[in-house]
Amino acid sequence: MCLRLLYLIFVRLIGWFTLLARSEASKDLEILVLSQEISVLRRQISRPKPDWADRAILAALTRVLPAWLRSHRIVTPGTLLAWHRRLVKRHWTYPTTTGRPPVPAEIRDLVVRLARENPRWGHRRIQGELARVGQQVGEGTIRRILAAAGLGPAPRRTSPTWRQFLTSQASGILACDLLHVDTVFLRRLYVFFVMEIETRRIHILGVTTNPTGAWTAQQARNLLMDLEERADRFTFLIRDRDSKFSRAFDEVLAGNAIRIIKTPPRSPRANSYAERFVGTLRRECLDHLLICGERHLRRVLSDYERHYNAHRAHQSRDQRPPLHDPDQPIDLTAVIKRRTTVAGLIHEYRRAA
Repeated sequence: MCLRLLYLIFVRLIGWFTLLARSEASKDLEILVLSQEISVLRRQISRPKPDWADRAILAALTRVLPAWLRSHRIVTPGTLLAWHRRLVKRHWTYPTTTGRPPVPAEIRDLVVRLARENPRWGHRRIQGELARVGQQVGEGTIRRILAAAGLGPAPRRTSPTWRQFLTSQASGILACDLLHVDTVFLRRLYVFFVMEIETRRIHILGVTTNPTGAWTAQQARNLLMDLEERADRFTFLIRDRDSKFSRAFDEVLAGNAIRIIKTPPRSPRANSYAERFVGTLRRECLDHLLICGERHLRRVLSDYERHYNAHRAHQSRDQRPPLHDPDQPIDLTAVIKRRTTVAGLIHEYRRAA
């Protein structure tokens, strides 16, 4: 940095010696040109950003200017004083070493890991487990780490979230819902479906123009017949609080030891699997077709149900369909053939047998 400053001073001195050999008229003319250029540049640049070398040279040269010229420079006396205060502050600033040292990142990660893997452990229990692995951490420090990670006290962490409940009980949970479809004649049809959460298998059970409590109860009986011997695997069914799901609907399922779980009012995310299927069905099928009537809708939904269960890939199942058979061999030498389904909207690709 010092060498650079000396080099700049040397270059300036050479330039000044060169000016001594020039005539006064040429100097005055150059000053007028430079003044005009500076006035043009000032209109374009709102705030110049000189570096430390520019500041040193301007500070040294401004001192020899007349007093009436100093106020017209980009470097004012106030700027010089600010530069000096900044230099003093930088020179006398030392790194602070007071206070406790920060907790290492690996200790923080270990505390959060213990709390998440053991939701019934409190601060003292976590402190004792850390002592067993050779880490001495205060109870208050553990509380602050857990609070920063969004983890509350142990009793509040023992209750599973809705997402954790669905994940842990997915093998025994069903989800149902109703969706509506408007025909070309402005007639509204209602579709009742049930999803098996673990496999994402869909059962489209009925289509009607007037869904009543008796009708939904009959669809519950149809569901038990479709499930057959697999009906005993399911212990919960998630539904909303629609009045179409009458007491008879719940009693049909309760007779098979299936407990009804009602979602909170106006909480579609509590039945997210069913809501997501409705969106998928509309985006991939219903939004691209004009439905003429109930018979037409049944045929379209039957084709889509077969495609959804037997062929469509699902991200939550490692890109496998709900009815995927892992033991089914695939002949990689066979030709790939295309099959059109769902009124020509969807193409399926398989190896020829």
